[in-house]
Amino acid sequence: MPEIYDQIDESIEPVDLRFSETEIEEQTDHLLEFIRERVDASDADGVEIALSGGIDSTVTAALAVEALGADAVHGVTLPKEVNEDENMSDAERVATDLGISYDVFGIDSIMNEVLETADADSGNIAEDQWEGRYVGNTSARVRMTVTYLLANRENRIVLGTGNRAELATGYVTKYGDGGVDCNPLANLYKQQVRQVAAYLGVDESIVQKTPTGGMVDYGTDEEELGLDYNTLDAVLAFYIDGNLSASVTARLTDTTPEKVNEVERLHEESEHKRTPPTEPEALF
Repeated sequence: MPEIYDQIDESIEPVDLRFSETEIEEQTDHLLEFIRERVDASDADGVEIALSGGIDSTVTAALAVEALGADAVHGVTLPKEVNEDENMSDAERVATDLGISYDVFGIDSIMNEVLETADADSGNIAEDQWEGRYVGNTSARVRMTVTYLLANRENRIVLGTGNRAELATGYVTKYGDGGVDCNPLANLYKQQVRQVAAYLGVDESIVQKTPTGGMVDYGTDEEELGLDYNTLDAVLAFYIDGNLSASVTARLTDTTPEKVNEVERLHEESEHKRTPPTEPEALF
């Protein structure tokens, strides 16, 4: 078995949530079987994955290839002008390295049409991240639409790429990157996603790459969330998924109770993103 820690920083702070060597093998096998089961249950011919050049979509694609074979996996990259060329280059490199077919569809022209149709002032999109959020969310939904168009055409299901940290805090667009058929990484903290990546032999540059949302023109995921992923993972594990108090969690994770409470707020306010649309109880 390959040495699974070679590509991961050994000094995981504040808390090491990685699997043991036995657990990582079992976890990976479990994810492979999950993908096979979802494809079989859908009577699909394969899977479609939106590739961003980041670790989550790369790991999802690598798992799919391992589970189904390269011929059953298709990737699509959907760049906007705000996306760095490096990210899109990484996405294409991932597809090439995995031996999967892929397409590239820029979505700026579609977005321009949408904004013009809605009579939006597209000149101010990037001035402030909150002013631009409606544009970023719409971009994610356009990407979802194109991804499903390609998937439906070839009888594939769409694999999501969201991890536990993103889904638990709502760092996902409803009916955008959250609009998928299944999420193989949904129960894995970011540390664990990196560990699976290393176990599968994903290139170190991807394993250690700083995550960015790529929807509008502002910084990294961690800058927007207000916490680095290692700390966010730990807060989720101790406070949201565990039963420790905010003050104890703050001490153990070397952060503040205010930051812990902010994670709780994000988790509570994003519950609607993790559940089907609500409906009234039937009276009769």
